[in-house]
Amino acid sequence: MTVSIQHGVHGDGIAYFADHCTACPLRAECTDAVGGRTIRVGAFEAALARARERQAEPDWQADYRANRPKVERKLAHLMRRRHGGRRARVRGRPKVDADFNLLAATANIARLAALGLCSTATGWAVTA
Repeated sequence: MTVSIQHGVHGDGIAYFADHCTACPLRAECTDAVGGRTIRVGAFEAALARARERQAEPDWQADYRANRPKVERKLAHLMRRRHGGRRARVRGRPKVDADFNLLAATANIARLAALGLCSTATGWAVTA
């Protein structure tokens, strides 16, 4: 069935299938709502559809596979319990933002130290 979407003021919308649901043989599998099925469509549905189409392209998938594991691993390192990344230790968005930036800087410095970066008389160098 195809119905028109009744658009809201914020760009979202709702599709009502009430008239079509009364005679539909699949109604029991689709919905148990008395007034029939309704589907909400978000304001960014068109952008999401374009993104899904792009994600099906081989170039996008290759780039995603090449970069995602590195990024996800770094985020996982920040979220470890010992770093305290799961919960904010302060209140208020500016303080939480500053605290997370400090956490990220600390993780980066720890990583550089693990790679052997140290200060020398001429500057910073890797001693591995």
